[in-house]
Amino acid sequence: MRKFLAIIILFLGWGTVKGAVNFDQYFNEGVFRFDCYLTGNSTVTTVLPAAMKFEPVWGGSRTNLADAQHYGTFRFRVFNVADEALIYSKGFAPIFQEWQTTAEAKSISKAFYQVIRFPFPKQAVRLVIERRKFDGEFDAIYTTTINPSNYFIVREKPVPVDVENILLSGTPDKKIDIAFLAEGYKASEMDKFVKDIRRLTDSLFAVKPFSEMKEYFNLYAVKSPSVDSGTDIPGDGVYANTAFNSSFYTFDISRYLTSSDMKSIHDQAASVPYDQLYVLVNSTRYGGGGFYNFLNLTTVDHALSPKVFIHEFGHGFAGLGDEYYNSEVAYENYYNLEVEPWEPNLTTLVNFASKWKDLVDKSTPMPTPRTADYTGKVGVFEGGGYMTKGIYSPAEDCRMKSNAPQDFCPVCQRAIRETILLNTK
Repeated sequence: MRKFLAIIILFLGWGTVKGAVNFDQYFNEGVFRFDCYLTGNSTVTTVLPAAMKFEPVWGGSRTNLADAQHYGTFRFRVFNVADEALIYSKGFAPIFQEWQTTAEAKSISKAFYQVIRFPFPKQAVRLVIERRKFDGEFDAIYTTTINPSNYFIVREKPVPVDVENILLSGTPDKKIDIAFLAEGYKASEMDKFVKDIRRLTDSLFAVKPFSEMKEYFNLYAVKSPSVDSGTDIPGDGVYANTAFNSSFYTFDISRYLTSSDMKSIHDQAASVPYDQLYVLVNSTRYGGGGFYNFLNLTTVDHALSPKVFIHEFGHGFAGLGDEYYNSEVAYENYYNLEVEPWEPNLTTLVNFASKWKDLVDKSTPMPTPRTADYTGKVGVFEGGGYMTKGIYSPAEDCRMKSNAPQDFCPVCQRAIRETILLNTK
């Protein structure tokens, strides 16, 4: 496993990681939830606070609290005010950041709802939200001090919702907890929702490395009813009254399915422990979306839905980047070719030793030709991350490139295993 699996002792601006964080020293039971808006345009990012809430169930690790992977386009860090210790951190990649790379963001500003969660603190903490700059470094964009006794922290009961346990492998702090939420399912369709979860997760656990690590997961069905079945398809003039207001045509891409209603999603999931949120959309149309430590979505009844389900989870859970480079995805200047992408399965060769150089056979040329001689081999194949030049991926084909392969490539498999093990210690 790569060196970043260890928690590294670093100077981190406000505070220092002093080995593993003692959960009981700094945190109570429950969750502190900070709701805000990420706003701005292609060049400006602003955070506007919206609400503070207490939620009853923390499902994350109680030992690995400071992020050791440093993935994501954003991150937040939590410092104990009294001793300036870094007590929690987490990276994420929200929809807002993708929108900032579109042509639209050059002419208008927008706001996107964001939810930040961490264990409920015992003492006053400083929350710092940071955005990764184009040079790869993080820059603080918002700082606030939070007193856990503040009476403006809402302590209402979670939204009542029927929850069914699909798979219980152990206590939440030692497992990856996935909360599946029903989108576009009427109250009368919840049996179908449960069957869809079982069918799609069966496909996930048939793919390496998940097939070898099923015992690391807990799965929950959050039966959130909608008035209508389906989802919005604006390009076809189709609109459905659903629990989370999901929609195709995100960024005017017909197959891109997302939801910006993060408040409702988190409100519905508040009664279960979760590390990942997966919204299943009751539709026959092809599409989905996945965002690292933010949200996963896919439709359930297209012939390729199981493959899309797995691909999007690669994004949302393990921070894997897209390895395709010919598509309708309309991002501009998405990667800086002078720095390494944060995604573990993409490289600019600026610091290839930090990626998968150790998995490349010495006889394999770098860059690696996309020829039959190197099919099935780990290499350095030009093209990936929506770009034909300057970005390299580890295989000719992979679950992060197309729907053809059964499994993830060896590089993606390693990244997934590392993420599972890191979050279940």
